[in-house]
Order: sequence, then structure tokens, then C-alpha cells
Amino acid sequence: MTKEHHDLRIHSHVVSDGLHRAPNRAMLRAVGFSDEDFSKPQIGIASTWSDVTPCNMHIDQLADEVRKGVSEGGGVPLTFGTITVSDAISMGHEGMRFSLPSRDIIADSIETVVSAERMDGVVAIGGCDKNMPGCLIAIGRLNLPAVFVYGGTIAPGNLKGQDIDIVSVFEAVGEYNRRAIDGEQLYHIECHACPGAGSCGGMYTANTMAAAIEALGMSPPGSSSNPAVSEAKRRDCQEAGKMVVELLRKGIFPRQIMTKRAFENAITVVMALGGSTNAILHLLAMAHAVEVELTLDDFEKVRAKVPVLADMKPSGRYVMQDLHVAGGVPAVMRLLLQAGMLHGDCLTITGKTLAENLADWPDLKEGQQVIRPLDNPYRETGHLVILRGNLAPEGAVVKMSGIQAERFQGPARVFDTEEAATDALMKDEIKPGDVIIIRYAGPKGGPGMPEMLAITAIVIGKGLNGKVALLTDGRFSGGSHGFVVGHISPEAQVGGPIALVQDGDLVTVDSVMQEIQLHVSDEELERRRRSWQAPPLRYQKGVLYKYAKLVSSASQGAVTDL
Repeated sequence: MTKEHHDLRIHSHVVSDGLHRAPNRAMLRAVGFSDEDFSKPQIGIASTWSDVTPCNMHIDQLADEVRKGVSEGGGVPLTFGTITVSDAISMGHEGMRFSLPSRDIIADSIETVVSAERMDGVVAIGGCDKNMPGCLIAIGRLNLPAVFVYGGTIAPGNLKGQDIDIVSVFEAVGEYNRRAIDGEQLYHIECHACPGAGSCGGMYTANTMAAAIEALGMSPPGSSSNPAVSEAKRRDCQEAGKMVVELLRKGIFPRQIMTKRAFENAITVVMALGGSTNAILHLLAMAHAVEVELTLDDFEKVRAKVPVLADMKPSGRYVMQDLHVAGGVPAVMRLLLQAGMLHGDCLTITGKTLAENLADWPDLKEGQQVIRPLDNPYRETGHLVILRGNLAPEGAVVKMSGIQAERFQGPARVFDTEEAATDALMKDEIKPGDVIIIRYAGPKGGPGMPEMLAITAIVIGKGLNGKVALLTDGRFSGGSHGFVVGHISPEAQVGGPIALVQDGDLVTVDSVMQEIQLHVSDEELERRRRSWQAPPLRYQKGVLYKYAKLVSSASQGAVTDL
């Protein structure tokens, strides 16, 4: 399976060896290299440090811990930075269009630096949502020995003895709008929701992807649920630095780990934990990077046999720190493995199989309430349901956790922007029974598939949860809940059927039948199609123009290198 590499400089030797490389070495001497260092493997440390968001504000310190581990393991650490975008701060306005494109910028920048500098391995550290898939896409393309470390979850905020988080603030805006709370209460919620470093605490996108990547085999065991501010997290980082050099010694590369069966393990954990819809988008893109054929049908196959076990926000009560205390993600994986729901023979970055990693891991703690037993799940099958029908021929995704009704039918209220829909909602123009449709929000039309946590939180805050449905060719935050359908493909910008919906058209979403249907005749749809014209792209230059020109359908992971 693996082989020992004696000269671990599988790439950097072209920089380190020979008289003609004296100029290259001179540059490295300036950053601290000694004669001895040129005989060691050069390990890149991709840091997403930034103080634009609490998710990443501590990652510079974690990168220092990785450096220690690399040095102890026998490598030479070289730290470099890449960008991050805070989803929560960019939410609800023009800035959200840049969020998903940041995933590809992160991937491109890591691939560029590691390739240009001829590094031999890489440890990537991520915090906010797009960091994780961005790092893994780069790791998959590079196919050099690599480890990913999650920056960790934030501690829950506390107000008057009650745990709160960032989604509490979004929902409080809706509560204020319907006069359930006053301005002073909203202010106190705002001030207490985010107490320090770490990614948003529920089973939102960051924690979902961290758990998925650990299940994939690309993170140190237990690291996805270890809190941001903890000794355990510092140990994760030191261990990652040692691991990457050991992977070089053993000749273990990411594509040996990131196999089809490993992706099935990742999907299994996402379903069991009630994870974010964004996991579908990101896992598809990560699989594309390692040339693994993964489709929406694969998510359905796993969903059919994996129950939802976690009572975690946004639809449940607990946050990631609670799961950490209950035993962590490995304890959940151990439960799933014992039930035959995981492929235990998959190789991981430890050099051991998944089953070997979990063999000595403790079970979930006695009496914990975060994870239900397999014989008493929240849902018998997974919560991320793939829908198809004449409104979404390529597919759409509905998140069924926390929803009582499994079918919704109503008249369409059509909006070409989230802002217009939000304005109508705040003015009480959306009524119970309505199907809100927000279109031209897809990968090309958005561009960037803006998340819609702001409007879904207002729906909750205004008491309309389960009373209206929201459909879009955009996407939703992991913090969104309610009857919401995203990733409708093809998107409106390329002439998908969602572009043809008119106010008052009857729409049905049925999660049991897995259908999303527009009750308009084929003849009428064809008539509308003949008169439809694609609007110009929202941006005519710059990063979002380039993104819109390159990006694929959401059903393919919204990748930019097809």
C-alpha cells in the first residue's frame, strides 16, 4: 500500500541541490535556512489567519504549533497565507456574492504557492466555511502528502443563563420586526452571541465540513470537534506537523485516502449529524479535485440507510462544544462503524485505517443527550434530500431536519433578488401558504450562489416557520432551517425552468416522493421559454465576472475547472 521514501525532498530537491541553485538557496537563507535544512523536506503551512472574523483570528497561533510539529518531525516549515471571507459578516448584502468564489481563490492560491515553491508537503489550517473545502480542493489537486486541521468551534455565547450563537442574532432580527422583542433585547443578544475565537458553534457549514473531512481521513482523529481555544486544538496542530513528514516517509498521498468509499464515509457522518446542505456542494467539488466520480445519486444512496442522530443547532438544541464533551466526532463514527454504516478499511492520514483509529476511542459518554441511539433517531433516514422534477431537472436539495411537514404546496411569489424578497417579508406581504422563489442567485446568476441565512432567519423570527416555503437556485447557510430548497439546477441565468415561474403558479415540493413540481403545462413553459432572454451578468469585470464565466452548475459542485 505504501513505501518508505528515503530522500523526502520529492519536489524541493530542485531548489536545494546543485551549484546552479545557489540563487534559490540564497533566498531561503534569508528566511532562516541553515546548511542542514536544505537536506530536509520543505513543508508548506497554509494559514487562513485573519482578524476579519472570529473563525480565523487565532489561526496564526495554531500555525506556530504546526511549525513546531514539522520541525520535530524532521521537516522545515514554511508558512504562507491565504484569504478568508466571513459568511456571517457578508450575509444579507452584496458581499455574500463573494463567499463561494473565495473557496476557489483559497484553493488556487494554495496550489499556486506550493507548486511554485516546490514544497514537499502541506498542512492547511481553516476556520470559516469556505476555508475547509478550499484547502481540500488544493490538497486534492496537488496530491502531495498533506494534513488538514480545523481551527475549531467557538464557545457558545450566554445571555441570562441561556446559550446563544450567531444564528440567535439573525433570528432576533425577525423577532424584533414582529415586536416580540425590543431594541434593547436585540442589542444584548448581539453583544453576547460570539464570545471569542472559533467558527460558528452549531452544526453549520464549518463544523459540518470539519466533521466530514475527519471522516474522509484527512484530519487528525478528534480534531474536528476539539474547541478552538483548547490545549487539545494546540496538540492537533503539533501532531499534524509531525504527521505530514511521516506521510512523506511512508509515501502516503491524498488520492490514496480520498477514495470513493472515503467520500461515502464523509456523507454518512454529515447525514448522522444533521449537517449543512453546503456539504453536498463542497464534497462534490472536493471529489472532482481528486478525480473521484461523485454525484447527487451517491448522496441519495447513503441517505437512504443513515439516520439523523444529532440534536444540534440549527434545528436542535446543542452546539459542537457539547458534542466534544459528549465524546466528539470519533465517538459518533465509532457508533456508525459498529452499525456497519462506515467503511472501516479506508486509509487515513495516521497511516492506519479508519477502524484502527477508532478501535481504542471511547464510546459516547453515558447519559449524554447530544446524540441519540441508533434505535431512536430523529429521522430514520438522512435529512438532505435530493429532489428532481420539472422545476429542477438536474436536481435540488431540501434539508428536512427540524421540519414536521414533508410536503408543501402553494402559489409562487417570485423575486429576482433576495433583497426584494426580504423587503416583501418585512412589509408582511408574504402570507402563510406562499412559496417564495428567489432566482438569479445561482453560481452564474448570483454570481456565487449567495447564502440566504438572513431571510430564512427572518422567516423564523416572524413566526412563519413551516408556514411558507423558500426555493432558490442559490444556497442556504448551515444555520438555515425551515422548509427551504436550494441548489435548484439548472439555474435561472442559463435558462433553467426556475427562470420561467410566474407569480401565482402552483408549486409542490414533496420530500417523500422527492419531487419538485411546477404545475404549468409543457406547452405554456415552452411559450414562456421562447420569450425569455438571459439578463446580462451582474458584473462585467473583476473576480465575479471571471467566476461567472467559468463556474459550473451546482449539481456538479460549482467547480471552475471543468
